[in-house]
Amino acid sequence: MGTGSEKKYGGLDGFRIIAAILVIANHTSPLLSYDAFADFTLTRIVSRVTVPFFFMCTGYFFLQQIGTDKDKNFDRLLKFLYKVGKLYMLSILLYLPINVYAGYFTNQFSVMTMVKDILFNGTLYHLWYFPGVMLGVCICYFLHTRLSAIGAFLIALLLYGIGLLGDSYYAFAQMNPYIESFYQAMFSLFDFTRNGIFFAPVFIMLGGLIATYGKHDQTKRMSYTVGFVFFFAMMVTEGLLVHAFHLSRHDSMYLLSIPCMYFLFQLLLSMRIRSRRYLRNLGMYVYILHPMCIVIIRAMGKATGLTSLVVENSLVHFLLVTVLSFVVSVFAIILVKKIKKESSRAPDYSERAWAEINVAHLQHNVREIRRVLPKGCDIMAVVKAQAYGHGGWQIARYLQKLGIGHFAVATLEEGIELRKKGVRGEILVLGHTHESHIRQIARYRLTQTVVDAEHAKKLNDCKVKIHVHIKIDTGMGRLGESYHNIEEIASLYRYRNLYVCGTFTHLNAADSLEEPDVIYTKNQISRFQKVIEQLRAKGIDPQKLHVQSSYGVFNYSELNYDYARIGIALYGMLSSEGDKVKTHMELRPVLSLKARVVQVKQVEKGASVGYGRAYTADRDGKIAIISIGYADGMPRLLSHASASCLIKGKRVPIIGSVCMDQLIVDISDLDDAVQGDIATLIGVDQAECISAEELASQCSTITNELVSRLGERVKKVYRSDSIVL
Repeated sequence: MGTGSEKKYGGLDGFRIIAAILVIANHTSPLLSYDAFADFTLTRIVSRVTVPFFFMCTGYFFLQQIGTDKDKNFDRLLKFLYKVGKLYMLSILLYLPINVYAGYFTNQFSVMTMVKDILFNGTLYHLWYFPGVMLGVCICYFLHTRLSAIGAFLIALLLYGIGLLGDSYYAFAQMNPYIESFYQAMFSLFDFTRNGIFFAPVFIMLGGLIATYGKHDQTKRMSYTVGFVFFFAMMVTEGLLVHAFHLSRHDSMYLLSIPCMYFLFQLLLSMRIRSRRYLRNLGMYVYILHPMCIVIIRAMGKATGLTSLVVENSLVHFLLVTVLSFVVSVFAIILVKKIKKESSRAPDYSERAWAEINVAHLQHNVREIRRVLPKGCDIMAVVKAQAYGHGGWQIARYLQKLGIGHFAVATLEEGIELRKKGVRGEILVLGHTHESHIRQIARYRLTQTVVDAEHAKKLNDCKVKIHVHIKIDTGMGRLGESYHNIEEIASLYRYRNLYVCGTFTHLNAADSLEEPDVIYTKNQISRFQKVIEQLRAKGIDPQKLHVQSSYGVFNYSELNYDYARIGIALYGMLSSEGDKVKTHMELRPVLSLKARVVQVKQVEKGASVGYGRAYTADRDGKIAIISIGYADGMPRLLSHASASCLIKGKRVPIIGSVCMDQLIVDISDLDDAVQGDIATLIGVDQAECISAEELASQCSTITNELVSRLGERVKKVYRSDSIVL
């Protein structure tokens, strides 16, 4: 699966803007000054696709995240409710002055009416959407985690039917006094059945069903278009008939809006347009802010004496409100982005230990690597193990901005996390994934490595179509079908349910320039090439090829394959201090590791420090306690090495045993060190520098291990000197 086949949601993002404009139309009646019937058709029927669309987007993205882990599912629900609830509360506060001006707190106000408005109706006419989507998601979550998808949808459909009788088909409810009394009792709790109980669930569930079962096939776009046009016309006809026969109490819910929205949503997904996050944000800002713009336009009309033009002329009023809403929303987005950027610009020095991730250096390294790669060879960014301790999805999303569309992870869980955090493009799982998880591979559009013939058969027998890369073992002796077994390798490309989109191998001695290792590596390359030639001779297309990892590029940059799997080099490091390579790249380290001095103490000659009395002071002096230990990823081997860290630009030795949560340094020769100072374990402090390679060497390990083991307690702070975060 390449970037050309990745799922893209630009169709949804674009329609958010159309929906936002229709919402403004719904609240400004643009055609009322010219033709009341046309305005009714636009604002009471056509524009009714907007809120179901928003509900379906929520269902599409939220319900597809629900898996078998109950705790994680509930955490996702709480995070969703918190996020939307925070936005709802901010919106309530934003419109509080308008509520006061309109007499909200004086005209029949009570605690009960306020609670009803907050839970169901919204404190202003458009804010009902927020409690509606929160309540609807809670209902759908309950149904989705206890019933089959179809069963949950049928219950949501039943709720919608009940809501219809309280909305567009209220006249039928009034035919029976008992049913009418039932609805009157409900209307004492909320003003409309257009709410989170009766309106939202069916569309949230419909979005979830499309996420689970929809194919979004571009070849079906014409079918989706015809289906949408037909059911949209039928929905308009339904709305006009309901209006003509005076059946409605309110006109938000139509029976035929369900098939209409199904085809519209599928049509938008089939467009495969690149996602535009700013359109997503812009649509929501316009939805929230447009009533304020209505008030502003009315006030300006009154102040200038132009009310007859800017308010009473409904079309002019609509156009002015629309333009102002988008202008205000754009400025609001810029302001919020600037505030976020300023708040994240500097590290939070109240933290005990943190890693500073310089994405400007990451950008530089990408540029350097591209410089030496052959034309047509793309970077496949290896972001396994939290991108070597740099933050997996964070780094992947920055790399996306730099035009990288191929990523490699070690496990299924790592791939799923990237997808959930919005990473697009191809995500190749390099490790073995058990066939019982094949539906997750398909659901999250991951590409799985086939590790041998048996693995391929088990995956294919699941009868779920997935994308795969075939791995050839050319001498690593690890995962992959042996290069000797050409018939078994050829069989891997013939399985019906495995769409092969790549073939690769791994070089296990490419980091060495010793003659035996060079010979061995060249033999591996030759073996791989021979396998590819044999496959092609059999009429098999091995698709995209990749052989080199970081050192494969350093030492064999002349190889010309489709991808280069770049890991450690991407982060500006070599695996070991003093490694010699053939191809020079001016790489810059992306990560700096820092911690806090939490205490400064005097020690007397002969005093022991730390566990096991591992250090005994040979003179009177001072020590500093640094708030980082082996639970944060600092190896205990530093206890027996001549290791140091930097404080105020000077090297100070690490003494005693590295503890789980702290380590100790000798600052006897540092006069002005105090509690709260910053200790740099990896990185630059004034004129001094400690590289990851140096620290790894002192621990008798490689940088790959050192940075990959940084613990979750080490907060990551992302900064840039040249690009916008």
